[in-house]
Amino acid sequence: MGSLSIWHWLVVVVVVLLLFGRGKISELMGDMAQGIKAFKKGMADETTEAKAEPAKVDPLKTIDHQPTATAGANPAMKARAETEKRVEGTL
Repeated sequence: MGSLSIWHWLVVVVVVLLLFGRGKISELMGDMAQGIKAFKKGMADETTEAKAEPAKVDPLKTIDHQPTATAGANPAMKARAETEKRVEGTL
């Protein structure tokens, strides 16, 4: 008990063919194959674009020069931010 014999599978296949028809199943499988091909092509295009253009990062733009952005969370950071403001004002 629990395993399906060949006769069970044949009955299932016949019922599926009767419900959907032979043409509908082949059409469905064709659409699925086209979707898989499109997915693979999209993945291949994505990897070639990534290899063709390495990411250009400007190190000066990635650094946050705003010392007061996190100053409210930590008293030591607040004191440092105030010190930096004083230094910037005297220069």
